[in-house]
Amino acid sequence: MIKTRIIPVTMIVQNCCLMWCDATRKGVVIDPGGDHADILSAIDQENVSVEKILITHGHIDHAGNAAALSRALGAPIWGPHKDDQFLIDALPTQAAMYGISGAEAFTPALWLNEGDSITFGDEVLTVIHAPGHTPGHLVYFNERSRFAVVGDVLFSGTIGRTDLPRGNFEDLTASIKNKLFVLGDDVRFLPGHGRSGTFGDERLHNPFVGINAGGVKGE
Repeated sequence: MIKTRIIPVTMIVQNCCLMWCDATRKGVVIDPGGDHADILSAIDQENVSVEKILITHGHIDHAGNAAALSRALGAPIWGPHKDDQFLIDALPTQAAMYGISGAEAFTPALWLNEGDSITFGDEVLTVIHAPGHTPGHLVYFNERSRFAVVGDVLFSGTIGRTDLPRGNFEDLTASIKNKLFVLGDDVRFLPGHGRSGTFGDERLHNPFVGINAGGVKGE
């Protein structure tokens, strides 16, 4: 069974996710945007052996601490999709813009693609390429637990921004409708910010991509 612990990081309160296999205590950290000490403390408290650091996309609040955490844990960085390389390369510039210290550019050990699988212990995450918020945005889905980490693609009651560099509203809504909602109404998701939800609730009620959306555009 998958276990998770959410670690709010950065001034933007991003949901960094420590995820592990309960049977083996082997796990991953998804989107370590900052607050290095808090992430290491959570890993120690849960007694998790982190095997990989996963990135959904290249924005500073999701990827800013990845390089430092990789060195501290001796764990490789996997992801995002290579279409976000321009954002990963610009992490120091992003850090200066948002006043977040310690961010470093990096080259992941592995760029990830649609359909890739990530294992830790007895658990598997499937990689879904979901562009729109950024061109290389990824979602990580665990079929057995019916749980997805969706980064900044979808939120409870809203969707990710598309006004940032290389964002695209049509791509984003297509990603949600054609790649996420088709996984099933029962799937629980963790967004990059705010509270968790289910794809079913969003499919029915989300004003941007729900069944009654009416073509309204995101913020």
